[in-house]
Amino acid sequence: MRSLMNARILDGKALADRLRGEMTSEIEALRARHGRAPGLAVIIVGDDPASHVYVRNKKLACEKVGIRSFTHALPADTSQQHLLGLIGELNQDPRVDGILVQLPVPTHIRPDAVIEAIDPAKDVDGFHPYNLGRLAARQPALRSCTPAGCMKLIEETGVNLHGKECVVVGASNIVGRPMALELLLAGATVTVCHRFTQDLAKHVARAEILVAAAGKRGLIRGEWIRPGAIVIDVGIHRLEDGRLTGDVEFATAAERAAWITPVPGGVGPMTITMLLANTIQAFRTHLGDET
Repeated sequence: MRSLMNARILDGKALADRLRGEMTSEIEALRARHGRAPGLAVIIVGDDPASHVYVRNKKLACEKVGIRSFTHALPADTSQQHLLGLIGELNQDPRVDGILVQLPVPTHIRPDAVIEAIDPAKDVDGFHPYNLGRLAARQPALRSCTPAGCMKLIEETGVNLHGKECVVVGASNIVGRPMALELLLAGATVTVCHRFTQDLAKHVARAEILVAAAGKRGLIRGEWIRPGAIVIDVGIHRLEDGRLTGDVEFATAAERAAWITPVPGGVGPMTITMLLANTIQAFRTHLGDET
């Protein structure tokens, strides 16, 4: 981890590279034992350029660690019934251990119907109500990828989360809510802030660990950050000049925080890494290999 200003940088790319190197060796052993590699099916509906970039990055990441990927690119006018039918086929396909439907889907398709159609044992995004419920019940199975990646980054600091004051800004089913559950599971005291929260600055200022996942550029002012805090910035936004930035005012926050994730190069690489980890876990469960 390198230094910048007063904060140390939590380098998600370096951590992701290290973990993926370990996964490559693990997958080689699994292939030797079972005669095949883990398989991930990715479905994308429509022509959203950003979604296609994400899918391509996931495919490349799979190839590098030895996971076999199956991409299903469907036209934007694909019916919900057809999509659910494909998911049903993949649920039964013995080559497929994980299924991911790239969001967002076109507006005529209900995302919740799509997520609930995926076999929870193949839900490598960790979005299915079953998997979220397992996390809430303190019996985690397949975990939501971005929160799981954030937890790995926090682990890199060496800080014990027991009793720590943690604030999550954002309450989405994809990041904020499962992030709060992950922190609770680790023994932290957790506050979740959202669009109805009053005096956001006051909540942020007491956070020993702050996770910013509101999806609003620069929402968190740098001067709000508690001195010595760990700052995890999940947000990613493209500026007019093409540069990327997050939900936190980075420069000012880095003068106060002890640790901070950059944007890009922080949480993003870890999200894909945890997708790979979930696919390996689903493969092991599928084949009864818990060694």
